[in-house]
Amino acid sequence: MPAKLSVNLNAVAMLRNRRDLPWPSVADLGRIALKAGAHGLTVHPRPDQRHIRFSDLPVLRALIDDEFPSAEFNIEGYPSEDFLQLCEKTEPEQVTLVPDDPSQATSDHGFDFRAQGDMLKPIVARLKAGGMRVSLFADGDGDGEAVKLAKATGADRIELYTGPYGGCYDAPEKAKVMLDLLGRTADAAHAEGLGVNAGHDLTVANLPALARRLPHLAEVSIGHGLTADALEFGMAETVRRFRRACGEQV
Repeated sequence: MPAKLSVNLNAVAMLRNRRDLPWPSVADLGRIALKAGAHGLTVHPRPDQRHIRFSDLPVLRALIDDEFPSAEFNIEGYPSEDFLQLCEKTEPEQVTLVPDDPSQATSDHGFDFRAQGDMLKPIVARLKAGGMRVSLFADGDGDGEAVKLAKATGADRIELYTGPYGGCYDAPEKAKVMLDLLGRTADAAHAEGLGVNAGHDLTVANLPALARRLPHLAEVSIGHGLTADALEFGMAETVRRFRRACGEQV
């Protein structure tokens, strides 16, 4: 089954926030994406609200509940107490925990499960008790032992950090090496019974090879590349292009 596409709306929100105006509308662009067949929406509400604002969350929750009840809401972020309470209030279908400092421009590494596994266990349990699926951001470096430690936290899935792979857009041989490492990590996760998501710098060009190498890939969360393409092709057609890149017949 092809990986499902979750559209990350952070870049849309960042563009909106350049002015004290309500456009582009995060909800309206999310609606267009879901109408075009996206499986869900992803947001990363950072403490400084530099892109997604806390006030966007109930609006997007209502959009999915009222108009697209089969879609999923995925909220990602560092597991501070404020973030956990935000998730418990919004009740997304999935929470993706990331290890990055709130001041970072974007997520750029996975958890160190050897050092942070014990910290994550009660957090994962708390979110799952609230009915949320939990995914943990993980490096795609082929480390099978780290995958076992991720499984030990009680998480449902890992999300492979695909930034190094996406960064090889002009280096095809290096891309093959990065893809092999991602594949080995995904294989280890599948063997442990963990679901596998992926995200960061994925594009229409590099998704097909990833989908072929990771046949059990459950979901891809894509924002920057998808939003860039939407400026050229429009949101609806861009969603269809990315769905086709994941292997869907659209």
